[in-house]
Amino acid sequence: MAHAIRLHETGGAEVLTLQTVEVGEPGPGQARVRHSYVAVNFIDIYFRTGRYPMPLPNGLGSDAVGLVEAVGEGVDCVRPGDRVGYLLGPQGAYSDVRLMPAEVLIPLPSDVSDSTAATLMMKGLTAQYLFRQVYPLSGGETILYHAAAGGVGLVACQWARALGVTMIGTVSTDEKAAVARAHGCAHVIVTGGLTPEELAREIPKQVREITQGRGVPVVYDSVGKDTLEASLNSLQPRGSLVSNGTSSGPVVIDTMQLAMKGSLWVTRPAMVHYAMPRANMLAMADELFGLVRAGHIRSEPSQVFALADAAEAHRALESRRTTGATVLVP
Repeated sequence: MAHAIRLHETGGAEVLTLQTVEVGEPGPGQARVRHSYVAVNFIDIYFRTGRYPMPLPNGLGSDAVGLVEAVGEGVDCVRPGDRVGYLLGPQGAYSDVRLMPAEVLIPLPSDVSDSTAATLMMKGLTAQYLFRQVYPLSGGETILYHAAAGGVGLVACQWARALGVTMIGTVSTDEKAAVARAHGCAHVIVTGGLTPEELAREIPKQVREITQGRGVPVVYDSVGKDTLEASLNSLQPRGSLVSNGTSSGPVVIDTMQLAMKGSLWVTRPAMVHYAMPRANMLAMADELFGLVRAGHIRSEPSQVFALADAAEAHRALESRRTTGATVLVP
């Protein structure tokens, strides 16, 4: 038997309930993983609220680390006793033990702790594919990154510094600005209390002051609706908007505006298309953990909740009361 957070309907954080569930032996291609830490990501809120549909009832969460207890027939990529993490696969990470497709499990280096890995499976590999694949950065660029003090943002700050990239980050408070700077964000724009219309004026104004009027070649925008106009207005001609989240609401773009604002490019990437097949995912993890070993990226949970308190973790994330990574401990 195991304990798992389940939801039978979409809605507010109150729909998350802790239940006892049956976990059997792994079948062909599966492994049973006992979790040490479970990451909480904003995408979990999208599933909980129904923005991203899924069959109900269901579990929640796609990102955790732990120990392989058993493997099923045909599994040779992991063995019992292996420390692993994952960020892909079916919903249900909010649990103490579960069955997983073995092909999505990533072996953890012996010198990277479970607590560090728990903050980097989704968040660190997201920074990897954004910075190294979606719009490959090579160093010397100046970029705009929204939500720079968030879980992915603090990894991105450090990755940008390691690459020699000048990162302009937006945050909601002065306190978060200090955190982003401490992690390597070169310039921070505090946006708390500004309306979307004000953001569309103030952010590009500061970006162009920093870049001597040029604007930036790429904007990474996980906020969505509220920052769309600000992002587009901050770009150089033929610049790229990487729309990698919609925490303020979905993005709707008039393509004529892309032409008028400088023949701009827009992409909405998804992790699965960059992390699979498995060889891609392992290569991404190798690069990430290499930066951790070299001391370029340091990451530990900023907020820790018990598994049973998953609803409170969601409320903290939604109300912007968090910085960095949030985890659940079974």
